Amino acid sequence: MSRVEQAIAAAHDAGRSAFVGYLPVGFPDLQTSIDAAITLARNGVDIIELGPPYSDPVMDGAVIQEATTLALAAGFKTADLFTALRAITAEVDVPVLVMTYWNPVLQYGIDRYADDLLAAGGAGLITPDITPEEAGEWIAASERTGLDRVFLAAPTSSDARLDLVVQASTGFVYTVSTMGITGERTELDRAARTLVGRLREHGATRACVGIGISTAEQISGVSEYADGAIVGTALVRALRDGGIPALAEVTRNLASGTSSARPVHEN
Repeated sequence: MSRVEQAIAAAHDAGRSAFVGYLPVGFPDLQTSIDAAITLARNGVDIIELGPPYSDPVMDGAVIQEATTLALAAGFKTADLFTALRAITAEVDVPVLVMTYWNPVLQYGIDRYADDLLAAGGAGLITPDITPEEAGEWIAASERTGLDRVFLAAPTSSDARLDLVVQASTGFVYTVSTMGITGERTELDRAARTLVGRLREHGATRACVGIGISTAEQISGVSEYADGAIVGTALVRALRDGGIPALAEVTRNLASGTSSARPVHEN
């Protein structure tokens, strides 16, 4: 198993779901973003999702867009990502996945990116805007280096698309949900649960639900049917508004939701 798979298995062995925490690199500055990622690991996050700032973040909400815009304005460069990875992985054993849009990888060079990611201690990539059939070079590079490749599945995905995503993904399948929106949570919760069930039918053994999850209660709900929950905006907001102390407190609170229920499937 990869380090990501091992982290999920360890959480399950402890009777809980996995907690994946997202933060942007370089916000509010590079060193603080390094300290913040380490804080996640020391307060209950099982897998860190690190996001390099990007000029056209089509999947990110307002809080994350604001943070990444500030990081770019402060001069963030791709090399800073690898600096951050080296510093984080030197301090904690939690696997670090990089959530990146695809154009920066292309501009950097796919094989070069994979090699530098591995050398810096990274565990793999989450790639929200590239599909498996367009990712042949990245799939080859990940197989060569042993890095995980996490593709996304959405409630609108066809059965053929789910087959492709499940077959191409390692680590876990990023299961897209918009749960948590005021007044719509019940319906959207059902959509996420249904999607995870469909992924299981297509052979997925690890599915983590992300987008819109911001409370321990929501994590607890996800834990009933998924392998893990992914939280981003709530953590970025905590860091923005209260710095490292607030981030630590919010992380601990969110982590409490993972132990409420064991994922209801065989590993």
